Amino acid sequence: MHIFVAMRILQGVGGALMVPVGRLAVLRTTPKHQLIKAIATLTWPALVAPIIGPPLGGFITRYASWHWIFFINVPLGLAAIILSLRIIPDIRETERRSFDLSGFITTSVAMVSLVTAMERLGDRQPQIWPTLALAALGFGCLLYSIRHFRRAVAPMVRLDALQVPTFRVTMYGGSLFRASISAVPFLLPLLFQVGFGMDPFHSGLLVLAVFVGNLTIKPATTPLIRWLGFRRLLLINGALNVCSLLACALLTPQTPVWAIMLILYLGGVFRSIQFTGVSTLAFADVPAAQMSDANTLFSTASQLAVGLGITLGAIGIRLGEQVGDWLHLTELPGISFRLSFVFIALICLVGMIDSLHLAKTAGSSVSEKKK
Repeated sequence: MHIFVAMRILQGVGGALMVPVGRLAVLRTTPKHQLIKAIATLTWPALVAPIIGPPLGGFITRYASWHWIFFINVPLGLAAIILSLRIIPDIRETERRSFDLSGFITTSVAMVSLVTAMERLGDRQPQIWPTLALAALGFGCLLYSIRHFRRAVAPMVRLDALQVPTFRVTMYGGSLFRASISAVPFLLPLLFQVGFGMDPFHSGLLVLAVFVGNLTIKPATTPLIRWLGFRRLLLINGALNVCSLLACALLTPQTPVWAIMLILYLGGVFRSIQFTGVSTLAFADVPAAQMSDANTLFSTASQLAVGLGITLGAIGIRLGEQVGDWLHLTELPGISFRLSFVFIALICLVGMIDSLHLAKTAGSSVSEKKK
């Protein structure tokens, strides 16, 4: 078990480097007018992987063994290395900075403490005081890190990009949206397997409808952004995304399969549009000199949002249990999971409201939307 945990940590270190470095290579080599198409292509694996993972994992576990979940990544990793060496240009930083050890240590302590605190909050019977202590340590180190980054001569991360209005909105409201969609792949299998009594394989097949929605809408995402502009798109589609989450709260074991798949498919469509819009808008107005730091901030916030989403999903289940008891609804199948979707929808709604702070012409340099 110790070796397994150590290798998973090593895998996490490698994964944490791959996404931001790959995205930065794309951002630096892509002209502004092609940024939407580039980001749309870049984001679909991040949307697809959490959805296709559960059914694929269920299939492998049922017909082979859990070991093959890891073995299958070996040829994929080798193929990625070969393609990287052949395709990706050798891009290097022109400015060399000394390593910010103080900023690195305090930021690492903050991230580990906050993620651990979020994980503990999702426990059925969380230990309140240790969890609060971890959260306090995390927030304290985070505040110190922010202060350090603003004053240091050569900080690990510069925060200048947060002065860009479009980037700031995608960091705050966008993080809440990413947290809400990260909760969906966590909640849906629980709803279908624990709440409705399905086996993992058939539950995974239903979740695939979200993947189909993610994928089929991709060709229309760029035209939608150019037609509506970022502000209108994020507000209209954000509202539809909230409605799709609320629709999941209405599902029951008696709901026809076609209706479940339609709701999940539409949820995948709205999820994909919003994710692409937020990811593109984040870098639309960021100057080239700040792109590296903006990419680091965005990647860190995205990773925290994933952890926060799972935690919020677990908290939503606990709240659903309490509300179900208060309203005497405990006899309804999967009621705690269904009510958790209401909680996640409210989180998504708060994130969507932040888009109201955007100007009507926000991101017009890449969307080519007329003023």
